[in-house]
Amino acid sequence: MKRVCFFVIVVLVMAESCTTTTGVKENPFFTEWKTPFEVPPFDQIAVEHYLPAIDSGIAFARQQIASIVASDEAPTFANTVAVLDRSDKLLSKVAAVFFSQTSANTSPELEELQVEIAPMLSAFGDEMLLNTALFDRIRTVWENRASEQLDAEELFLLDNLYKSFVRNGALLSSGDQEELKKMNQELSVLTVRFSQNVLAETNDYKLIIDNEADLKGLPATVITTAAEMAKDEGLDGKWIFTTQKPSMIPFLQYAENRELRKTLYDAYLNRGNNGNEYDNNKIVSDIIRLRAERAKLLGYRTHADFVLETRMAKTPGNVLSLLNDLLRRSLTVAKRERDEMQEIVASEGGGFKLEPHDWWYYAEKLRKIKYDLDENELRPYFSLDNVRDGAFDVANRLYGISFTRIDDIPLPHPDAQAFEVKEADGRHVGVLYMDFFPRESKRQGAWCGGYRGHEVADGREISPVVTIVGNFTRPAGNAPALLSMDDVTTLFHEFGHGLQALFSENRYNQTTVAWDIVELPSQIMEHWATEPEVLAMYAKHYETGEVIPQVLVDKIRNSSYFNTGFDNVEVMAASLLDMAYHSLEAPAQVEPQQFEKDAMKRIGLIPEIEPRYRTTYFGHMIGGYDAGYYVYTWAAVLDHDAFEAFKEKNNIFDQVTAGSFRKNVLEAMGTRDAEQMYRDFRGREPVIEPMLRNRGLN
Repeated sequence: MKRVCFFVIVVLVMAESCTTTTGVKENPFFTEWKTPFEVPPFDQIAVEHYLPAIDSGIAFARQQIASIVASDEAPTFANTVAVLDRSDKLLSKVAAVFFSQTSANTSPELEELQVEIAPMLSAFGDEMLLNTALFDRIRTVWENRASEQLDAEELFLLDNLYKSFVRNGALLSSGDQEELKKMNQELSVLTVRFSQNVLAETNDYKLIIDNEADLKGLPATVITTAAEMAKDEGLDGKWIFTTQKPSMIPFLQYAENRELRKTLYDAYLNRGNNGNEYDNNKIVSDIIRLRAERAKLLGYRTHADFVLETRMAKTPGNVLSLLNDLLRRSLTVAKRERDEMQEIVASEGGGFKLEPHDWWYYAEKLRKIKYDLDENELRPYFSLDNVRDGAFDVANRLYGISFTRIDDIPLPHPDAQAFEVKEADGRHVGVLYMDFFPRESKRQGAWCGGYRGHEVADGREISPVVTIVGNFTRPAGNAPALLSMDDVTTLFHEFGHGLQALFSENRYNQTTVAWDIVELPSQIMEHWATEPEVLAMYAKHYETGEVIPQVLVDKIRNSSYFNTGFDNVEVMAASLLDMAYHSLEAPAQVEPQQFEKDAMKRIGLIPEIEPRYRTTYFGHMIGGYDAGYYVYTWAAVLDHDAFEAFKEKNNIFDQVTAGSFRKNVLEAMGTRDAEQMYRDFRGREPVIEPMLRNRGLN
């Protein structure tokens, strides 16, 4: 993701230090990177390099700000906004590497450093945002903007920069500003602690199985992976399963031992809720309290009102209207799915009521009954390298770009791969890293981040360095990494984010992205993943090379509505939980477990389904998607409507439509108004009908 402003570093996303001939360590952040495409020299960066570089980055930015404020010249875009835009060049350079590594390759030393650095960056952000003299100059430029010949990107940048200062306390009294600083400092540490606790809980839990009978029902590849994991832990002859989804989901889908399914699922649900040193209940309570207090201090009724003011949704009411309507539709479908699975339980003589830990197991049985589709039939056709190359081929057919493997280049982790991305005419676009496998140093989930964004500095175009990170099942035995259908769409999803970052055409560091549209580039890519024409491009059996047979393609298409009730209810419940927390007015005192229970009761969530994320491990809600988890649903309206534009041309690779999408959405992200961007692409406002139809909710 791009930064909303230069002082807000958004994290979506240790080696030997280099030495001089005299033995004195040289900090790589203070030198020009003489690496291929000037990527970070990961092999030379050590933990001790980050803090001095952060300090120097802040000092340089302070110096630049001081020069802006001290200038005798009348404030202009060039001598104020443009200078401010480049003032954090060192800080951004360091922070991009640091936060990408703490997400994907952390260590106890980095985690300790993260707790130290977070409040430093927060304090500097407040120092700059609350600099009265600096704000006065920015306000003068903003008020006189009509007198300067600014282009559309510069006007958009200026308007949002001014609003950012106002929204972050520039007009508060000095006393209120001091109070705001304290809140921001505390929040910066709490959010880091939250994510570290979730990672620790995830890493600490292992379901160790020593009775082979307890593996009954599991596919051979899943058993092999669990055995290899146990062997790595020194437990030969046993099997290990974890709460990492590549390990957990297959167990929930296929293990016949119901009690063990419950044990593993409960461990997943209770991460951060075990009353130990990693418990997140108090942390969440403090975060919600502080966010509500900060919103009130800034003149907003709630944190949600504050957050949504600058987004496409505008108000909490608009978000709730969409979510509640879709929840109502989704619950109808989910209840039908539940009842069908309960019939299977009864037919097998189960004699129990379906519970949340049963859903995946009986959903898999239902899929087999209704669609004659077993996900294990699909996995052999979804080897990781083939799926990756399939995504590359889609991008090539849409946009003409190519991806070439780079071997002689520094890597952020030995597991990572690197690719040079080029235009059809051979021009360099950027570098793409891909890092696919789970490890204890990596947080859960999948995301797209960056080590460098696109910009134009001193007349020189700087190309992006992008990273896509996942947690897919590692190769097992003699087989390559084989993906589930969900893994496939996840890879295409993050690849869509990667394309947007690679195609960015912003000239300045500062960009403002309406969060509602940020998932459009990723979610639209998911549509190509299961198109028959695309499946034929990449879905090839890893042993025989056979293209996926038409009978399986038909089953995939026929089962497109399968489990949609569950999938949508999970997301709506989590989105509404996020909105419930952030719609509280100060003073907001919550006990998370009771609050969550009451919130789910109010929306009518059926007991057989849990929200996709429960409070104590809801990383989106704490780490950047606060009052914003709804954006996946808002963007779903956009992505279904946008893909319809290709369908209307009877060509999913229509070059004119792809070119318009690239120009008006992918290249323009963060430099123009989101609603106007979409209208420029589609020629009209988005409509919800394609999403309802494609999800079986109409």
